[in-house]
Amino acid sequence: MADLTHKKFVPCEGGLTPLAPNEAKSMLAQTPGWELANDGKAIRRRFTFKNFKQAWALVNKVGDIAESEGHHPDITFGWGYAEFLLWTHAIGGLHENDFIMASKINALSDSAK
Repeated sequence: MADLTHKKFVPCEGGLTPLAPNEAKSMLAQTPGWELANDGKAIRRRFTFKNFKQAWALVNKVGDIAESEGHHPDITFGWGYAEFLLWTHAIGGLHENDFIMASKINALSDSAK
């Protein structure tokens, strides 16, 4: 199984079936810190930081990846935290792309501190 951080996003325009709950749970094992949300139709993670600047730095880095890949998380951030919610809107649930993005966010979070 390839490391999700190094996998490429697959265009997803709909017509696919979202991951089954057992598949999503299996993928979670590859994305430490993330949890199922919205009745298993999304994943979420909250990162904490020492200040606003560090949270903002992560949000900006994630924004760059989101734009280049066309896969946009919902982002909430403020002083000392950044939270990301991922799901594939076109299929109304989870796709491997969500876990690839989660893995990339995990990798970025270390450099934002």
